[in-house]
Amino acid sequence: MACREQPHVDISRRRFMKVESMKKNSPRRIVILAAGKLDAFTAKTAAGVIRYRGEEVIGVLDPEHAGHSLERLIGVGSGIPIVADLSELDELRPDMLMIGVATPGGKLPDAWRELLRQAIDRGMEIVNGLHTMLGDDTELSALAKEKGSKIWDVRRPPEEIDVGMARAKDLSTQVVLTVGSDCNLGKKITAIEINLELQRRGLDSQFLPTGQTGVMITGRGIAIDRVIGDFMAGAVEQMVLEHQQHDWLVVEGQGAIFHPAYSSVTLGLMHGSCPRAMVLCHQPSRRSVRHTDIAIPSLSELVAIHEALMKPILTSKVVGVSLNCFDLSEEGTTAAIDDVRAQTGLPVTDVVRRGPSPLVDALITHFTEG
Repeated sequence: MACREQPHVDISRRRFMKVESMKKNSPRRIVILAAGKLDAFTAKTAAGVIRYRGEEVIGVLDPEHAGHSLERLIGVGSGIPIVADLSELDELRPDMLMIGVATPGGKLPDAWRELLRQAIDRGMEIVNGLHTMLGDDTELSALAKEKGSKIWDVRRPPEEIDVGMARAKDLSTQVVLTVGSDCNLGKKITAIEINLELQRRGLDSQFLPTGQTGVMITGRGIAIDRVIGDFMAGAVEQMVLEHQQHDWLVVEGQGAIFHPAYSSVTLGLMHGSCPRAMVLCHQPSRRSVRHTDIAIPSLSELVAIHEALMKPILTSKVVGVSLNCFDLSEEGTTAAIDDVRAQTGLPVTDVVRRGPSPLVDALITHFTEG
């Protein structure tokens, strides 16, 4: 999505996607390209990769912020250096360059072309989350072929996708979808943390990414914002059907049903995944939908609306609320959790500060009793 998620406060670098990382055979030595874009809104991809693949990240390439503290800039990444030039990391033998930030319109800035050429000259694989398809770039693709380097355009959708027909509603797999009161408030992190907690409890669970950051973390999935509108529901339906052998599927949400720019993606994910349980994500300090003057409805109203939108297809319940309290104190976080619990009558947590257990408890109860 063009609307980015703010990073949560980093408690530690303990939560890595050990099962679902791209490092199937051996760890990669990743450099994240974030030239001039290391802030809370544009560095969502960098923050996500560092949070869950931090042991593979050897540096961040950003001449503007070289030498600064990465953790102070984006909330994660303690000990990872920010460098001005790739040569500063040559001793660590980097083998992958990830484009880790959002740009206006998802376009490749001209100033980055030389940085990409330098990486390809070193034989590094390029992992690109922009809307610009680098594999279609004549110069860069020719250079990559010459140097034996690979270019992976993460947002390139599969060639064959059917329209969605709610086929996932008949599965025995327990499908969970994260939804939100707005974009940019933690749907991906909530989904990942729920999946990891299910796995920690010995349950057969799989996280299904639907955005470029999740795809970069896991090495699979579909960036749904690049799929033609009529096929969005079909794309996520296809993912769910392909992974139905798992007992649990936790689908990453995108956008928000009331956001005028991204509501179509949200509804496509809801109808495509046919979740029997949803987790509502919210930032307590936010009052209006980002970039608009549209007031965010009450959480009780949001719960009712999401459930009503699914009702003609199947019964789906919002079973808990995940709060993003990155800008609140510990006392403020506690107060926000208590307030939302009182408003909705649902289990509430901040999955980074307080952990996902209340949500996972509620999900297990929901599916057991349902």
